[in-house]
Amino acid sequence: MASVGSVTLARIEAAVYRVPADPPVRTAFGTMHDRPAVIVRVEDGAGNHGWGEVFCNWPPPGAEHRARLVAEVLAPLVQGRSFDHPAEVGAWLEQRTRVLVLQCDEPGPFAQAIAGIDGAVWDMAARKAGLPLAVALGGRVAPVPAYASGINPDRPERMAAAKRAEGYGGFKLKIGFGRDRDLANLAAMRAELGADARLMADANQAWTLDEAARIAPDLAPFGLFWLEEPVMADTSLVDWQALASVAPMPLAAGENMRSRAEFAAAIASGAFGVVQPDAIKWGGVTGCAEVGRTVVAAGLNYCPHFLSGGIGLMASAHILAAVGGPGMLEVDANENPLRTLLARPFPVLADGRFVLTDAPGIGVEPDLVGLERSRHSL
Repeated sequence: MASVGSVTLARIEAAVYRVPADPPVRTAFGTMHDRPAVIVRVEDGAGNHGWGEVFCNWPPPGAEHRARLVAEVLAPLVQGRSFDHPAEVGAWLEQRTRVLVLQCDEPGPFAQAIAGIDGAVWDMAARKAGLPLAVALGGRVAPVPAYASGINPDRPERMAAAKRAEGYGGFKLKIGFGRDRDLANLAAMRAELGADARLMADANQAWTLDEAARIAPDLAPFGLFWLEEPVMADTSLVDWQALASVAPMPLAAGENMRSRAEFAAAIASGAFGVVQPDAIKWGGVTGCAEVGRTVVAAGLNYCPHFLSGGIGLMASAHILAAVGGPGMLEVDANENPLRTLLARPFPVLADGRFVLTDAPGIGVEPDLVGLERSRHSL
């Protein structure tokens, strides 16, 4: 891993942005009527800065809560402190806030807020060292394969065709809306895309174990590259293994795992062909890079989960480039101005791959002027 040196946190700020979702983004568990983003900016005493992002898709009012966790709880703890390495910041915050997590019973929001700070610190450290984040993480800058995700269940073949025209080679459909509708949508997608396109399906935890065991074999004709979260994320690994034994395609999960131990057990179980940590939901850059390397070393597919704004997307792309392996970058197919406004210049898609540059850090800056009308007060 390249040397990025010590970091001092002189200032930490958080901001919330929202834009309408048109059309709304539908999943088996609910519908997003707007697209929120929580971004974190850190700065050291010399004026070096970095950007991070905090998961806030659900629940709908959760963005402001997470931003205030950053600004009012975490920032006062860490501002003015120095660390020998950016990877130390998240671990220190986890330890210092353990009692608060237990007292408030909010492991998720705290993990997400810490992940946003971790990402911003890594971006700052890489910029200060003059290195792209992928290089700071010990990898190299290389184009990363990308797939179009979040395709809604209403005439999904139209969205798939549009994304194929943009250059995407992989496509993930939202399922879990009833067996007949799911099968019809997958048939329409495969007919539109042809036999060679990578097609994935995400059930968003829609089924019981018995339902998933019955439905998974029915999906075999569509040649799915993976089936994502067919059951609840906290289903026992024994039950995941049982499902994997009857599923004709690899199973994917990870966006709702929340510790190194949980990921290690999942990787060792053999139940998953694809592991998908989300760098703004747990672990930040530090944790997800560690998990990604373990996934690749185990011969599995590391595909970072991501369905939010542009800052986290760029961090995910750099982690994937650093980790390597056959994984693909998840890119939301739905319109979201926050994706591009938070990441200027937005990367070019060429031959189905996002092209990363040699610019330091995550290589982008948010367009704060363009975002101003979408900013919400905390």
